[in-house]
Amino acid sequence: MDLDAYVAAHVAEWRRLEELARRRRLSGPESDELVERYQQVATHLSVVRTSAPDGSLVAYLSIVLSRARNRASGSRTSTWRGVQRFFVDRFPAALYRLRWWWMGTLAGNVVVTGVMMLWLLGHPDVEQSLLSPQQVDQLVDNDFEGYYSEYAASHFAAQVWVNNAWVAGLCIALGVLGVPVIYLLFQNIANLAIIGSIMIRHDHGAHFWGLILPHGLLELTAVFVAGGTGLKLFWSWVEPRELTRTQSLAREGRTAGAVALGLVAVLLVSGIIEAFVTPSPLPTWARVGIGIVAEAAFFGYVFVLGRDAYRRGQTGDLDAALLEDRVATQA
Repeated sequence: MDLDAYVAAHVAEWRRLEELARRRRLSGPESDELVERYQQVATHLSVVRTSAPDGSLVAYLSIVLSRARNRASGSRTSTWRGVQRFFVDRFPAALYRLRWWWMGTLAGNVVVTGVMMLWLLGHPDVEQSLLSPQQVDQLVDNDFEGYYSEYAASHFAAQVWVNNAWVAGLCIALGVLGVPVIYLLFQNIANLAIIGSIMIRHDHGAHFWGLILPHGLLELTAVFVAGGTGLKLFWSWVEPRELTRTQSLAREGRTAGAVALGLVAVLLVSGIIEAFVTPSPLPTWARVGIGIVAEAAFFGYVFVLGRDAYRRGQTGDLDAALLEDRVATQA
């Protein structure tokens, strides 16, 4: 390849990309042009490296691409368009691709919770070993319902949101180790099973479900999504398939980051329901109905929006252009 002729043919494109990368603000069309030229110049760099390696030219193009990548990433994350793309494409696609992991986690936890409740109901002596009769009466008559109205609704919503986001974050962050995720999930459902069995045994079963279901459907689903994502992260290095263990773990780690960020929004919704709907004077059927609608909306989000995004090639990972440039600029 004639390097001088190649440079003469494309130098204007390189300078245009450099100019766009240096601008403080970009309009919508300019942002689209930046991404398009970024992909073109990444291809040019690959051609130069393969056909006519020149140290100074490779360094120049790598620097231009690096600046453009940083500029593109910054503009995406700081605009509503980037937020929209995340919640319309990347997050739902990640949920859809990982659906069997988190749905399996959800089903397994529901079964274990049911079995634990039935066993505890058949063994009342266990309740007596955990709580005194006075503590049981306090829980059944006051503490369980009072928990949802103890603080101002707005403060309670923030407290619940942070707590649930922390649990979900731990499931994902510790997912690479596998066992801690199972422990966290078991602790979560064990508390639910113990309290539920106590409430049911003392003829407050309807009261228990009426307070748990409005927010618990979406809240627990989000926790199980985090748990399933964490377990998939663990499995990515145990069984990497066609990828190396490092590549498989990196891909699932990036996807897990997207899921964690998206679940913050999901848990915010469940926190608002728990603070404003669960303790409200609405009849039980209305409160539970709101919880069912929220849960149905989440599954619709995954299996309608997520499936469409997945079929368009989205996986929950970073954009292919950014990954290609990350490889192309390593030198």
